[in-house]
Amino acid sequence: MSTATAEDLFHWSDDFNVNIQEVDEQHKVLVDLLNQLHHAIREHRGKAASRVILDQLADYTRTHFLLEESLMRVLHYPGLEIHKQQHEDLIKQIHDLQHKLDYENVTITFELLHFLKNWLIHHINESDKRFGQFFAKSQNLQQYQTWNKEVEQTMTKKKWWWKFW
Repeated sequence: MSTATAEDLFHWSDDFNVNIQEVDEQHKVLVDLLNQLHHAIREHRGKAASRVILDQLADYTRTHFLLEESLMRVLHYPGLEIHKQQHEDLIKQIHDLQHKLDYENVTITFELLHFLKNWLIHHINESDKRFGQFFAKSQNLQQYQTWNKEVEQTMTKKKWWWKFW
């Protein structure tokens, strides 16, 4: 991850923690990628450079959403379907943006960056924190510990990919 600067769009604070280590660490990566995209636009690095970062952000967002949804499924979180729909809606919006960048000569704007930032802040502070509270009270933590070991083993096997970010 990059070092935070005064010019960052999104300044991470522990107030955003949902108190699930894997989720919080991934949120920090998402914030870092959003800040990288912001810097690329501010520094006029060009459409291609911005597109590469946007693609990384989109790919990592999908990975993060799968992790969250998997954990919710394992713990029988009652808000899973609503949470999953929020994820799908954002993925569709990002996919639409990628399409516009490729075929409609649209550029990434600061307005779009602020939309992504605000979406992430709202999603973390509302939906993810609600799940964090459920997680803390869950009677299914034994299932989580088994899940966590499986995730760790999978990530170790695919370390080249996971550490790419």
